[in-house]
Amino acid sequence: MKKIILILIAAFALSACSNDKSVSGSKIEITKALISEHSVPVNKDKNTIKERFSPPENYVWVEEQPNSFGYFIEHFRLKPYGSQILTYDGTPIATQDVHEAVFDIDTGNKDLQQCADAAIRLRAEYLYKAKRFDEIKFHFTSGDLVSWNDYKSGIRAFVNGNSVNFRKTAGFDDSYQNFRKYLDLIFNYAGTISLNKETKPVAKTSDLKTGDILITPGSPGHIVFISGVCENKKGEKLFLLSEGFTPAQSIHMLSNPFDKNISPWYRLDVNSSETKTARYFFKPTNFRSF
Repeated sequence: MKKIILILIAAFALSACSNDKSVSGSKIEITKALISEHSVPVNKDKNTIKERFSPPENYVWVEEQPNSFGYFIEHFRLKPYGSQILTYDGTPIATQDVHEAVFDIDTGNKDLQQCADAAIRLRAEYLYKAKRFDEIKFHFTSGDLVSWNDYKSGIRAFVNGNSVNFRKTAGFDDSYQNFRKYLDLIFNYAGTISLNKETKPVAKTSDLKTGDILITPGSPGHIVFISGVCENKKGEKLFLLSEGFTPAQSIHMLSNPFDKNISPWYRLDVNSSETKTARYFFKPTNFRSF
């Protein structure tokens, strides 16, 4: 087993994903982070999270219902093992040593799909695939609710400072291409603040499930989402974590540089005063569910 190398950057814990756009919008620089290697065997030839990442010894995967959001995430197609994290313009990010997998989903060609947007993207794609169109709706940071049903019917948001007005200016279009335009609009004006408000708190660690988010709402703020859960006979659970980041880049699954014996799995506690992940420290710990 190769030795684990940990490199801590002094400003690491203060860095964040700037996915908290007011209707005017804002950006910050990308963080530096940690470097590590996993120690739990990985099935490198497999193409989904559940197939590729075996649980540590004495743990088994927690089964998700086939029609659930968690099942959708666990079985989402991954890029080939070893794929780099790329920014929206196709440039590899500087830190390529803190992720274990890259989701096979586009980032778009603008600096929009950042951290909160990664969770929004997967949630929206899940609802779209399930044809649960009435549930595809997200708030701007301003508080304005924007639904896919309205957007596909031609209703558009017109932003002036912190004021948003809605008018019908286009014809009906329920194509996937138009759906992506709707998501880009959400990415531009939603973020951790709005997503924190429209999700529910998780009070017990035992209730955490795939698809739940760990969030620091703010400007900047950050989000990671649970992308897998395993459990031992004592009922103790371990978790996989994934994220988007700033600038807009590939959605990726994180390694765990803090516990090399179970990496990429994490031990999580909803009552912890702080939760450390490979690229961000969450203080306080704030788990929420869609």
